[in-house]
Amino acid sequence: MATDNPNSVPVQLDEAGIGRITDVPLREVWPHEALDFTRWLEGHPDVLGDVVGLQLDNIEREQAVGSFNVDLVAEDADGSPVIIENQLQRSDHDHLGKLITYLAMHEAKTAIWVVAEARPEHLRAVGWLNELSGASFYLVEVSAIKIGESEPAPLMRLITGPSEAARQVGGAKKQMVEREQLRQSFWTQLLERISVSGEGLPEWTSRTPTRHSWMGASTGVNGLGFNFVIRQHDTQAELYIDTGDEDRNGEIFERIAASREELEQEVGAELEWDRLETKRACRIRLTDAGGGYRDPGDEWPATQDRMIGAMKKLKAALLPKIKGI
Repeated sequence: MATDNPNSVPVQLDEAGIGRITDVPLREVWPHEALDFTRWLEGHPDVLGDVVGLQLDNIEREQAVGSFNVDLVAEDADGSPVIIENQLQRSDHDHLGKLITYLAMHEAKTAIWVVAEARPEHLRAVGWLNELSGASFYLVEVSAIKIGESEPAPLMRLITGPSEAARQVGGAKKQMVEREQLRQSFWTQLLERISVSGEGLPEWTSRTPTRHSWMGASTGVNGLGFNFVIRQHDTQAELYIDTGDEDRNGEIFERIAASREELEQEVGAELEWDRLETKRACRIRLTDAGGGYRDPGDEWPATQDRMIGAMKKLKAALLPKIKGI
């Protein structure tokens, strides 16, 4: 596509001296994706670089990656590889897969995907990759326009790209996944130890480990459950009261709390008596500050044994009161 032809047709202006922009089909400008559009990008890296805010140098066309060929590979200002994949049509899964493959094979950290139209699902996919992959993905839409009868010109716009906000969101998501994985591992080991320990907590032997901060079992009374709770550096064994009726929850709580001194003496420790004024539920909790899921894994068995002991004490003390309600 020429941009400096001295024989080009003058721009047609309206009575106010302003030209009219019209769209030009991409295939009229670049009939063949590889032979025309890719070659044009190879010769005009600054056009794409300006859109994504990168300096693109030493651009090379169709480098082999296994049985595939990368459309373009450039270098950024630091000399690091930049993968460029283009298609003169709507984005599709095939090109997205190739883009990720090329990125991995070249051990690159930056990828640019140029499409005629970005599908919403691919916009979300690129955003997700920018959050979690550690690489930088740019999604660019290309079109062609002309003013009056002028020669066609490329029009590129950045649809999405990496940002500090996306990195922060991705970091938070990674931390959340790591936290959930740690908790699930902790609960798995705890349930295994309960099974080995034998009598005392049979209601827990059929439980499935979760990724949540708590894991519950029924007391046999509707709306009342025993929960194990795990936090970063402490644990709890608790009775959680939620019948679905706030007044009924408070009534049950107060009836149990009437025996507070007796119950704490039986447990052998002070209990936390929480009406949870901002919530419907109530709870009675025994806390152990001796360790949590963020502490070293070789400390988990001792922490879990204390949790099992705490739950047995809490259950032995509270269950007779619960059954009497």
